[in-house]
Amino acid sequence: MVIQFLILAALLLFIPTLIGGLFIRVDKGSGNLLFRWVSGQFLLWAGFQLICVPLILRERSFESLVKLFSGYTAALALLGLGALIQRRVKGKKQKTFFNDKIFKKKKNGNALLWILFWGLLLFQLVQAVRLAYADSDDAYYVAVSAITQESGAMYRTLPYTGGTTQLDIRHGLAPFPVWISFLAQLSGMRPVMLAQSALPPVLISITYAIYYLMGSLLFPEKEEGQEKLPLFLVFAELLVLFGNYSIYTAENFLLARSRQGKAALGNIVIPFLFLLLLIFMRRLQEARKVPVLLYLLMGAAAVTGCLCSTLGALLVSLLVGTAGVLAAVCYRRPLVLFPLAVSCAPCVYYALLYLTYH
Repeated sequence: MVIQFLILAALLLFIPTLIGGLFIRVDKGSGNLLFRWVSGQFLLWAGFQLICVPLILRERSFESLVKLFSGYTAALALLGLGALIQRRVKGKKQKTFFNDKIFKKKKNGNALLWILFWGLLLFQLVQAVRLAYADSDDAYYVAVSAITQESGAMYRTLPYTGGTTQLDIRHGLAPFPVWISFLAQLSGMRPVMLAQSALPPVLISITYAIYYLMGSLLFPEKEEGQEKLPLFLVFAELLVLFGNYSIYTAENFLLARSRQGKAALGNIVIPFLFLLLLIFMRRLQEARKVPVLLYLLMGAAAVTGCLCSTLGALLVSLLVGTAGVLAAVCYRRPLVLFPLAVSCAPCVYYALLYLTYH
């Protein structure tokens, strides 16, 4: 069991952070360890979608996917390691999460707010595992993860009965459960245990990491009123804790159904896109050049949206398209529409695949 958790920690924490080192030039705060962790994970998710969907459509085995995506992950990890070594050789010190002012001297009740934030976060992580229950959708999504690993076929077996079936294109184009199967295959952990107990704390932590990065841009701690950032995070936690007024809210999906792709779309992909668009708008406002790596991250987020849900293609395109039009008009930069359109091109491609095969 310990070895299984160590493998999962490497796959979900260490390797994405190493890969995220490729994006430290996106913006001033992109050397932050949290930004590297989240951006690296999105690059892995995007690669999984690009590798998995063609294999599903061509009826290839799950074993082929494991080999190809393992190679993709290893290649990116080597690139990230090379970038890290290069920075070390040049002697460039990058700001990390542990250098942030969270762990430095606090004033005016700032420390108390951070303690409250960490306490509420720990409470949510524990409760998400302790009170885990089988949602009705788990009868399909978690069953797909288990059947994929056991049978070696992807979306060719009915999760309800175990019988063979034709490809369900609506779910086949958003193979988030197969990603869980991949993690289970490499770690040796059962897909059900992985989905119900091991994965939720990681996905919830990614959500709050994005909120922290977003709050760092909105409420810089260098300015007066250093309590704004932790206060923002505490209020976000309170909204999540008291957001269970319906089983369809984003808050409910975050704590109770984070293992499902549509929960990741609403709580991880879309907030991350808001973060990237905030960086994008800031750079336009300051008349600075928008780096290609930022557009690459937007493209990775768009592909990840398609991995989580077929509806993600529409939602991501609407969000990026609306922001792009507003940026082009407000900052008089119509040319930014072209790279934004390219970053959303995968969404159009997967939408066309859905219409073709449906």
